[in-house]
Amino acid sequence: MAHWKDNLLLKVINIVTFLLFTGANSYGALPPFFEPQHYTYLSPEPWIYGTWGIIHTLLIGLLFYQFTEIGYHTIIEGVGWRFPLLAILTAVYGGLSNSSSNDHTFSFVLSILAFVTILFVGATVSHIYRSIKIHHPPKTLLDTVFVHIPFSLFHGFSVVLIFVAGFAAFGVDASSHPAGLFTKAFVFIALLLLEGTAAAYVFAGRGDVVGAAVISLSLLAIFQRQSIGRSGHFIHYSALAFFIISLIAVLRATIAALSGSSRITGARATDEERAPLVG
Repeated sequence: MAHWKDNLLLKVINIVTFLLFTGANSYGALPPFFEPQHYTYLSPEPWIYGTWGIIHTLLIGLLFYQFTEIGYHTIIEGVGWRFPLLAILTAVYGGLSNSSSNDHTFSFVLSILAFVTILFVGATVSHIYRSIKIHHPPKTLLDTVFVHIPFSLFHGFSVVLIFVAGFAAFGVDASSHPAGLFTKAFVFIALLLLEGTAAAYVFAGRGDVVGAAVISLSLLAIFQRQSIGRSGHFIHYSALAFFIISLIAVLRATIAALSGSSRITGARATDEERAPLVG
């Protein structure tokens, strides 16, 4: 049986790093405060960055939940020291992605560093995601709400940010350069990969509707930001098409999950009705 004082150092470091490195990033990422410095042909509407606010709010619950016995096994043993590392890396990425400079070369270096950092963020959250999915499946509602949902959101959103940061580093500035053939091709491939990743979340293993949903909404945000006047019909409607496809997959998985829960509940009720009144 785990005591609340067990591995107290890690628990305290989780709290300190979250407060120091995540708090400001959480508020700064909420619309209308956040506006990315680099506008590309894959940039989404800023409202999607409100995902950070949802993630960080749920992670506050994780900081309390880690002091419980069930939370100890999931968070301390499953997530471990990767949580403070993730908080630091995310803060570094947030600082780099929000930085700008009049010097084109320095701005390019910042974009490259932001892209490299988000790759490390993605790798770290992937390790956490895999660990809790395979070795620590949710046992209670609190497990689901304070551990699995925030890291599913984090994992899905980090995939989106990798593509966004990649275009910010290597793509053309959409505010001053028209979308050429190669740009449209690369954007289409990126949108296709995002939609395919959302489908993979839904249909792979036990399914992850939350991770798929955040990618689907990101496609909607890209569609909204890439207006016809700036990006042309191709990028605008490609994003819309992939959003609709991913949304259908998310809705089908959600309906299937709800139907499965209803069948399980009904089966349990039937078994209880058939059970003898006296053992």
